Amino acid sequence: MDIKKITDKFSVTPQITPDEIDAIKETGFKAIICNRPDGEGPDQPTFEEIETAAKKAGLEVAYVPVQSGMVRDEDVEAFGAALKDLPRPVLGYCRTGTRSATLWSLHEAKKRPLPEILAATKAAGYDMSGVARRIANGGRTPTDTGDAKFDVVIVGGGAGGIATAASLLRRKSDLSVAIIDPADVHYYQPGWTLVGAGVFEPDETARTMASLIPAGVKWIKAAVAAFEPKNDAVILDGCRVVKYDRLVVAPGLKLDWDAVEGLPETLGRNGVTSNYRFDLAPYTWQLVREMRAGRALFTQPPMPIKCAGALQKAMYLSGDAWHRRGVLKNIDIQFMNAGGVLFGVKEYVPALMKYVEKYDATLNFFHNLVAIDGAAKKATFKVARPDTEPAEVTVDFDMIHVCPPQVAPDFIRVSPLADAAGWVDVDQATLRHKTYENIWSLGDVMNAPNAKTAAAARKQAPTVADNIVADIEGRSPIAAYDGYGSCPLTVERGKIVLAEFGYGGVLKPSFPKILLDGTKPSRAAWFLKERMLPPIYWKAMLKGREWLAQPEPIKVGAAE
Repeated sequence: MDIKKITDKFSVTPQITPDEIDAIKETGFKAIICNRPDGEGPDQPTFEEIETAAKKAGLEVAYVPVQSGMVRDEDVEAFGAALKDLPRPVLGYCRTGTRSATLWSLHEAKKRPLPEILAATKAAGYDMSGVARRIANGGRTPTDTGDAKFDVVIVGGGAGGIATAASLLRRKSDLSVAIIDPADVHYYQPGWTLVGAGVFEPDETARTMASLIPAGVKWIKAAVAAFEPKNDAVILDGCRVVKYDRLVVAPGLKLDWDAVEGLPETLGRNGVTSNYRFDLAPYTWQLVREMRAGRALFTQPPMPIKCAGALQKAMYLSGDAWHRRGVLKNIDIQFMNAGGVLFGVKEYVPALMKYVEKYDATLNFFHNLVAIDGAAKKATFKVARPDTEPAEVTVDFDMIHVCPPQVAPDFIRVSPLADAAGWVDVDQATLRHKTYENIWSLGDVMNAPNAKTAAAARKQAPTVADNIVADIEGRSPIAAYDGYGSCPLTVERGKIVLAEFGYGGVLKPSFPKILLDGTKPSRAAWFLKERMLPPIYWKAMLKGREWLAQPEPIKVGAAE
């Protein structure tokens, strides 16, 4: 907790946790305003969790969520109304504190001199000069000039963004490159399945962002508000502007917990868990260890989602743990899948079905989770089978592992970069934007029809780097992404079905079949997942070392 005092009546801080509420009370605050929507980050507690702890401590709370970097006039009005009704002093929080500081600045602009606002926020460590420009320009942030300019700007410091920065500098070391990302911590999210199975410790999957940004790359610790591609500009929170010659968009996607009624209020208790959140994966393992009888549900929402096999991995590893403890016969495993097949590439289904049978799991297709009553331990699903009228069914549970629906981040969906569905619109081979020729995208946020996995980003980053360098040198694209994705399906502790495939479900094995047949469970694939892939991720992929990740060359005469 890093509280920054702006005035005697108002302070701001980055994201808080329920455990910090008592300390906030002891500091003298009487109220809290949350300016961060639920679901922005994989380690973010819900507002419901904060509100429960705050009320228990005798603090008043208000929820004025503002999309990352996008402070609208109506948000300022809502913030002012909340501030008026709350006892002082008030603590505002968001991911970094910048949104809260911005809201305060714009609210106070009606009654305080601008220099006084800038001085107060600067003393607290927040640069509101962009807000000043917005106020001076009648509410609009001008983008004809910027606060900074780079050869390449990368939005997103996840797997795809950092790998692309490293690959770019290995090809052309004199580039000025910036990564824009507000997060302090970078997560190896593929490891959370194994945290939920008691194999990894949570800390093994997290490192500080500062330790991973490649040498020579400028880290801009901020959220993106908007893109103005016609002016080669990115608008940040605080209304700052960053200009670029070329842009890479890789912010990942948004976990939409709120899309399931009742889910945010019950996450992390009442037997409701998810390996899609850093702080909840240990709860998955706790539930599995403690469960001796009852019904366990594992849900999968409609596509697209990242690592679509993660839901099955949780189911298989839980079933294996119960099998080893001799309690599996007392546990009813139900897989609730909004789709119509167990896995999208048919060659891997026979091996997976053997484990479905081993764990006596029931497959329920076309079942989409729409609501949870955690206290009553009931889950409601919309059932929409082909050629039948949709219906709803409610199922009792003792444990439920939830995968939330997933969408592109809000600042992407409303941008000129997005297609009709809200994803960044790229050529699926070159990963270049279809409209703006100096923009590329990779990772989970773009609309190529590939599996959204870290392994996909590992192959996409060199493709983007090759094509950006070619563009700088005045050449046409030279590299093509073939849709490669990998999903190591952990079917039991010690064995994995290693699914590797490209566009159209074409198998793309990395190893000769005699060494590793991915369509069958193997200990070699488990060794790769547990022992090899984490160091490959940290020490190779994020360092620009492209082992087994070289891009495909574009064939002469092929059109982009």
